[in-house]
Amino acid sequence: MPSFDTLLAFLGIAILLGLAPGPDNLFVLLQSAMHGTRAGLTVVLGLCTGLLVHTAVVAVGLAALLAASAVAFTMLKIAGALYLVWLAWQAFRAPVGALPSQRPEARPASHMYWRGVVMNLTNPKVVIFFLAFLPQFVVTGRGHVAMQLMVFGFVFILATLLVFGAIAWFSGVFGRALMRSARVQRAVNWFAATVFLALAGRLALSQR
Repeated sequence: MPSFDTLLAFLGIAILLGLAPGPDNLFVLLQSAMHGTRAGLTVVLGLCTGLLVHTAVVAVGLAALLAASAVAFTMLKIAGALYLVWLAWQAFRAPVGALPSQRPEARPASHMYWRGVVMNLTNPKVVIFFLAFLPQFVVTGRGHVAMQLMVFGFVFILATLLVFGAIAWFSGVFGRALMRSARVQRAVNWFAATVFLALAGRLALSQR
């Protein structure tokens, strides 16, 4: 097992990484503003489930295969880009005039959860980041390498829950006040769609 000091340092770094602007926390912010705090928190749980999968993949060594395979990387990033384009289309055509929680077409919790899962799993950069980041904290002689990687993965997920949960809460609260205006709703929907398209383009053009 990693030492307490190592885990504490890793948690601090993970929190800072969670606060740094990126597609996942921006995704949480927009989903919370558009659909409410509960929906945003559900998306966070989905993203963290994806991180759990990435942690397991890195721990058993499969991430190295993805990092080495240009075909696998390309297929995964294309799938992720197409998913973001679909989200952009959904945002463009989202109706206005009611609070997110009052809209008849409000998404069920399971839908928002799986939206977070898919968003995370279709980003090949996440698993490659884990492959490069987590092993730096592994110490020979502190236990099985795979077990240490799993522990660091769980700590990273904890940091993500704390940071993204806070983002979802604040965005949901302030978004609810702003979204009382149909004009603001329309602006948020178009902004979200534009961001999703930009993220799709960035992912599609990304290199290993």
